[in-house]
Amino acid sequence: MTASVEVSAGRVLEVLKRVNDPEIDSISIIDLGMVGEVTTEGNNVKVVLLPTFLGCPALEIIKLNTMKAVKKLPEVDEVEVEFVFHPPWTSDRITEQGHVNLRKFGIAPPPRHLEEDGSWHVDCAYCGSTYVTMENIFGPTACRSILYCKSCKNVFEAMKPVSTLM
Repeated sequence: MTASVEVSAGRVLEVLKRVNDPEIDSISIIDLGMVGEVTTEGNNVKVVLLPTFLGCPALEIIKLNTMKAVKKLPEVDEVEVEFVFHPPWTSDRITEQGHVNLRKFGIAPPPRHLEEDGSWHVDCAYCGSTYVTMENIFGPTACRSILYCKSCKNVFEAMKPVSTLM
């Protein structure tokens, strides 16, 4: 009889680094800061995820992709994925690598700090210029806006900042 190997939270987190956001496939749910907690009990795993936006249409896909990825670990029996809204996700949770990967996709990452009046500014996702204007606060998804770079003449998207201070 062989001894069973219990799954570790560390192994699960390594696997989750390869679960990408279905809308922005250059960034993982880890680098987006969506993974709130991973707990293991024997060979059962629970992953707690923080949605970036309440009405995000990709949540079910993210849940299924998370479950599939974790179930590939041979020592895993059961996987539970739960979305929680407290604590809320904020754009401060995005890692440095997440900022890099958003730019690779052509999306300016959210600013690290808001202005005193609550306004925000991002640099061009393509050339890094600060000479940009907002074309539309409403982008293709609830979490993005459309901007225009007056230096390189490209239209680009920017991820909106989300803060508990807003």
